[in-house]
Amino acid sequence: MKFKGQVAVVTGAGRNIGEDVSKLLAENGAAIAVVDIDKARGEKVAADIVASGGQAKWFGCDVSSEEAIISCVAEIKAHFGRIDMLVNNAAISDNKDMFSLTSAEWNRVLAITLTAPFLLTREVAKVMIEGKTGGRIVNVSSTSGYFGRNRATAYTAAKGGLVNLTKSQAIQLADHKIRVNAVVPNKIGSPVGKDEFDPTRPVVNLAGRPGVPRDLANAALFLLSEESSFIIGAALFVDGGCTTMMPGNS
Repeated sequence: MKFKGQVAVVTGAGRNIGEDVSKLLAENGAAIAVVDIDKARGEKVAADIVASGGQAKWFGCDVSSEEAIISCVAEIKAHFGRIDMLVNNAAISDNKDMFSLTSAEWNRVLAITLTAPFLLTREVAKVMIEGKTGGRIVNVSSTSGYFGRNRATAYTAAKGGLVNLTKSQAIQLADHKIRVNAVVPNKIGSPVGKDEFDPTRPVVNLAGRPGVPRDLANAALFLLSEESSFIIGAALFVDGGCTTMMPGNS
């Protein structure tokens, strides 16, 4: 098992992409810090992992709060003794145009979707550096971070910022043997902030099917493993080829 003896922190781990990432890492031997603000969801994912023979514990955290993040990372370190991997997955969307979006809504989307990955990476990296074992970090961006939209104004700004944040983190942490990369999904599983996955949801891509959370989990697993040891600061598109397509092509 490639991650035996290692600890992974996954945010937004109570459902959808975060849940599948957590379970796949656990299947490969990692102990999982299931970070989610929703206790019922988080505890269920942790219980599912334990029932399957893995190690996991739910940690409640409001990632919009710097104090909560600092406290959560300290609790994870105290419980597991180390941190080897971090997946910054938690996010919310606004689904509004600039005239409908309030400054409070803008600030909350950025706090959870962009500032939280900055703070979590900073705090987790301190633990990794102290442990002197290196580490791997994956930020979950979105194709919305690369293209303008007529809604989701704050979300597109946050996900675009996360791409460049990934590059800066990769540069600043490389000397500590900590690799930072990003994955870039498109319409995988349920929409951001929603529980229901509609398999009939329209998608336009080269795969000819909607993405499922395991698609993204497989990509994260690769970037967290030694198989990707020469990949640093990259953004891996997991979008069924939708960004390869250009309007007007046939």
